[in-house]
Amino acid sequence: MSTPANRPPIYLLIPISMLCTLSAVVFGRLSYGLILPVMRETLGLSYSQAANLGTLTALGYLSLLLYAGVFAGRYGGKKAIVLGLSLGVLGYTGLSIFSAYPLLMLCMVLMGFGTAFTFTPLVSLLGAWYPERRGMVIGFSGSGVGTGILLTGIFIPMITQSGDESSWRMIWATFAGIAATVTVLVLVFLRDPPRHEENITMKQGLATAYRNPHVVRMAMVYGVVGLTYIVQVLFMYSFALDSDIPAAYAGRLVSIMGFVSIFSGPIWGWLADKLGHGRALTFCMIVAMCATLIPVLWPTTLAFTIHFMMVGLSVTGLFTSVLAAATSTVKPQHAAMAVSFVTVFFALGQLVGPALAGLLIDWQQDFRLTFALSASLMLIGAIVSYSSTAVAERARQSG
Repeated sequence: MSTPANRPPIYLLIPISMLCTLSAVVFGRLSYGLILPVMRETLGLSYSQAANLGTLTALGYLSLLLYAGVFAGRYGGKKAIVLGLSLGVLGYTGLSIFSAYPLLMLCMVLMGFGTAFTFTPLVSLLGAWYPERRGMVIGFSGSGVGTGILLTGIFIPMITQSGDESSWRMIWATFAGIAATVTVLVLVFLRDPPRHEENITMKQGLATAYRNPHVVRMAMVYGVVGLTYIVQVLFMYSFALDSDIPAAYAGRLVSIMGFVSIFSGPIWGWLADKLGHGRALTFCMIVAMCATLIPVLWPTTLAFTIHFMMVGLSVTGLFTSVLAAATSTVKPQHAAMAVSFVTVFFALGQLVGPALAGLLIDWQQDFRLTFALSASLMLIGAIVSYSSTAVAERARQSG
């Protein structure tokens, strides 16, 4: 496998990629739920209005995923990442200042746009610079999510519970300052890999993705990952409480899951580079499936402890393996589009998952059917990812 010349040192690329992931994904997508209670109370928002703000971020993210891939393929990943981080800075700054609901809606959409233009171009850029260590570098960038969840989970509640009604504005302003600093670091230190003469249109990029059987299979698997992961995030804690697990203990289990995921991503990425991305993804999906089934069969304290530990060990590996696999059978200039294509399925899974799970839980007045079906979907994902190994090998040989 040929490697790009004059590539940036990996010890520089990895921390910058982690900071980008922290600034775009954690600040832009995952921290809102922690800030929401005091923000909603201060602004006098209804629960419906607060939920709609979160939905707008998800829709903004989904709507520009494919355009972000085309932009990165045509103008370079660095410009796309700088644009994404800048959009995030605007959104965070606006949330620290505005109180009018329409302006808050605009800020949340900008945050979704920013995540789309940052994360998918970042993944393709990392894979292009280090194709022989694709899984490991993508895994390290994913560790920014685990690190961010751990830090925000500790500090945001401390700040919002200080009694200062404007504390949530200070948090958004801090996010804006950090994201602006990371933008400067990207401008100074990050470089694009060697450019290709081919200009990619949306039609060409989509054709490259959906005509590649391996990429299509990875899109299906990523859709399963998106649906099952968001259901786990939203409802497993409630399942634990419903099973008479003390709230304080269940909260510690969630923190442990985030801590473990910081280290599991790079390890899974390294294994994927050694064993093959399809094989690593299959094994990782099986681990996640078993983790989901254990509390369904035995809703005890020990079962939930094992569940959160196993999810922490496997979830970052799922993201790492899928994204590394999606870019392994396409040309470097098509990598961003391939990542965007599969991530659309992930985002769609995250949109439909909560609604479907909520209907099932309301219908059954129980969580077990929802998580049993979630485990069944993971089994299907494991089978699809296993079958994709041979497809990927044929694609690489024909390429």
